[in-house]
Amino acid sequence: MDKFSGQKSAVQYLYPPVDPFDRQMMDVGDGHSIYVEQAGNPDGRPVVVLHGGPGGGCSPAMRRYFDPKAYRIVLFDQRGCGRSRPHASVEANTTWHLISDIEQIRTSLGIDRWIVFGGSWGATLALLYAQTHPDPAAYLVLRGVFTMTQAELDWFYGGGAGRFWPETWARFQEPIPADERDDMIAAYHRRLFSGDRAQEARYGKAWAAWENALATVGSSGAGGESPPDYARAFARLENHYFTHGGFLERDRQIYEDMPRIAHIPGTIIQGRYDMICPPDAAWRLSELWDEAELRMIPLAGHALSEPGISAELVKVMDDLARG
Repeated sequence: MDKFSGQKSAVQYLYPPVDPFDRQMMDVGDGHSIYVEQAGNPDGRPVVVLHGGPGGGCSPAMRRYFDPKAYRIVLFDQRGCGRSRPHASVEANTTWHLISDIEQIRTSLGIDRWIVFGGSWGATLALLYAQTHPDPAAYLVLRGVFTMTQAELDWFYGGGAGRFWPETWARFQEPIPADERDDMIAAYHRRLFSGDRAQEARYGKAWAAWENALATVGSSGAGGESPPDYARAFARLENHYFTHGGFLERDRQIYEDMPRIAHIPGTIIQGRYDMICPPDAAWRLSELWDEAELRMIPLAGHALSEPGISAELVKVMDDLARG
């Protein structure tokens, strides 16, 4: 990761690690408890960080995009992933459950308004959260925009990205019989929800490897080996959401509902060579959102850890802290 010639490590742009001052398991109903943590300055400007996936979970590195003296940083693991329980569960686990959870976190922590910071699926969730609850959303910072349209799913799971990475796409297809490859999401769904835990983990690792392999601009195409429990949860949750179209009512719902957040300012950080979430989604969004600024990073892919993306995100957050 971050091996592209001439690039500096993303780490140099980030703030030093800071430990949380609060950790808790929050009961959100439906049998789910979610992990929530706060770090930085308890009296600082609140920012909530929405991780990707669905199913990715938050990590300590996600705290490092924010000046800990200026920000009250709120991170949480969405239903079914990370330290939230039950692990890998898709019961009562939809976009609208997650939006309700975000609001419960905000009110439980006594926060009036906050910056919403999210990338990839986290950007999807940030947009839908703001469209549902525009008043608490003071500012949106989005990275690697994904708008949960069928065209985006077809690009990544229907062979579009595979035309650029044919050998990696072939590895993703290989475990699936040829007569099922016309719908890879459905084919993997049957195996990720087979009830055979070992099989679910095996196919979960293959699902995660396909995405991981395309995350950075300097990738060799090797997806790496994810831990079985993580891969199973990640793949099941992602596949569950994609099978149901993100639980949206309409295919282009996010675009059609942009008037609801037309007044909210925002910044979109997008890698020019993002193979997972191609840049046209970020551009289309910016065309509908006068209060947003699109910053296209010229030599970057999808990952949060891409040096150019990391540097720009830190700059945005520093500028907001000073403002």
